[in-house]
Amino acid sequence: MPYLLIQTNVDISEAAQDVLLKTSSTMLATQLAKPVGYMMAGISPKQRMIFAGSDAPTAFLILKSIGLPEQKLKALSAALCELVSEHTGIPPKRIYIEFVDVQAKYWGHNGGTFG
Repeated sequence: MPYLLIQTNVDISEAAQDVLLKTSSTMLATQLAKPVGYMMAGISPKQRMIFAGSDAPTAFLILKSIGLPEQKLKALSAALCELVSEHTGIPPKRIYIEFVDVQAKYWGHNGGTFG
């Protein structure tokens, strides 16, 4: 049920996108102790974006999950910034992340919800 969306203004090859999505899915499943079979990730490259008044490479990530542990947010932020930077060249200081803890009753799957 965790979902990661990576939005960036960087042009990333399809092969590099595949590697980034698979790597981030595995890393987050481990960090969040969730089955990788429920992990979903998406990427939107080549978006029109500016950050701090500049169109230099930047990224905005959204991580949503049921039961997102507050005590892990700093470690998740560090791991995600490092991962995205490694695969895109975007400096961590130009990456924002929104963490969203979703109540199970508001997460649908397979015709039902987790709540």
